[in-house]
Amino acid sequence: MIKFYWNTAPNPAKVALCLEEMGLPYEIVPIDTRKGDQHKPEFLAINPNAKVPAIVDDGETIFDSNAILLYLAEKTGKFLPAKASDRGPLLSWLMFVASGIGPYSGQSVHFRNFAPEPKEYAVNRYTFEAQRHWGILEARLGKQQWMVGDAYGIVDMAVWGWSRLIPFVLGPDAPKQFPSLQRHLAEIGARPAAVKALALKDNYTFKTEMDEAARVAMFPHLAKKVA
Repeated sequence: MIKFYWNTAPNPAKVALCLEEMGLPYEIVPIDTRKGDQHKPEFLAINPNAKVPAIVDDGETIFDSNAILLYLAEKTGKFLPAKASDRGPLLSWLMFVASGIGPYSGQSVHFRNFAPEPKEYAVNRYTFEAQRHWGILEARLGKQQWMVGDAYGIVDMAVWGWSRLIPFVLGPDAPKQFPSLQRHLAEIGARPAAVKALALKDNYTFKTEMDEAARVAMFPHLAKKVA
């Protein structure tokens, strides 16, 4: 059985969706980042980058959410494009989510909601870049139903992990700017696997207080001044 190191953040959510879509049995290992579980030696042995998600599958360890999606798709042969000519677009868009959507959205969330003042420059930069990246996906989904080819696949799962959080990333009115993304989000959200993936949170309790210990656990630079 797959061990799935998980919490309720966007990147673990996309892997939960993938596991549910593929019908793979898995065991949840909750990682409470506000308590610092990600820095414990036993988790660092799984992912030295101290981030979720990660999985262990029959002794094979894989971390980074998009790497996990690709690994599971290749393992099962599911949710990959039917046409060989779509392999390149699959990799391109999967890496676009990994290198652009996730990082810029995450930084936008951080500077909007958690960083101390002064932060105007950082908020402007990361809001602009997050909005620009989401605009690229909006244009793509304005031309076709799914991200790659003509069928739902792992790139759609990768997008869904973050698109649910657009109001938190860009502000409460932001979804109005992205009607095609909202259509895409609704279509995936109606799938039974998405309902099950989101329901995982009902079975676990995570720390909600953003006290000083949580801030240091989530943002280790606060505890150490870098030269």
